[in-house]
Amino acid sequence: MPRRPIGILVTGDPVAATLERVGGFAALVRAGLSGAWEFGFEEVDARSAGALPEAERFSAIIVTGSASSVTERAGWMLRAEEYLARVVESEQPVLGICFGHQLMGQALGGLVERNPNGREMGTVPVQLLEEDLLLYQGATPTLAHTTHVDSVTLLPEGARVLARTELEPNAAVRFGPRAWGVQFHPEFDVEVMREYVQARRGLLAEEGRDPDAVAAGIQEAPTGGLVLRRFVEHGVLTR
Repeated sequence: MPRRPIGILVTGDPVAATLERVGGFAALVRAGLSGAWEFGFEEVDARSAGALPEAERFSAIIVTGSASSVTERAGWMLRAEEYLARVVESEQPVLGICFGHQLMGQALGGLVERNPNGREMGTVPVQLLEEDLLLYQGATPTLAHTTHVDSVTLLPEGARVLARTELEPNAAVRFGPRAWGVQFHPEFDVEVMREYVQARRGLLAEEGRDPDAVAAGIQEAPTGGLVLRRFVEHGVLTR
């Protein structure tokens, strides 16, 4: 029998250059998982007014990033949080990316706020704190692509921190038996990361950062890049 599709819960759009060149976040996720397994994909826009589909129709759910802030508490965000809380409780495999990670943390009783350490952007070293199927300890260098200003500053009860970065203490979190969140972007490649830095050059400069230095530090990020595939291989297929 064909596998049920992987649901991609879309919560926003990438920067204009990326959107024009390759498409939205769902396209980036699909590219990161292309050719590996016999899964189809179904995109669901969390921002639409319609009801979100039953989680059982999917093999797993991946929640995308967004330029929005969970702190806005918009109506669609509250509906998505209720949905994700039910998904995690049912032990349906789910992975939250950046905003999706924050949305899940808030949904389960945590707190999302402005990152007190400031904006995190570029290719950054990741310190792995705990052995987990999501993060391959043998991937070197231990790097990930990231761009965010908000963070999960208070974790929900029972959550386990799997990795941190210099500016982000909760860079990867296991929220439940089959629920994970990563503050970085496993679907980004070098070109996408460069497009983000270019789009945020003015903001970086205003915040006292050197955009050219951030851009110069962009490189391949094997640790972050493997997350999508390991989520499917170990978190979904072993269910």
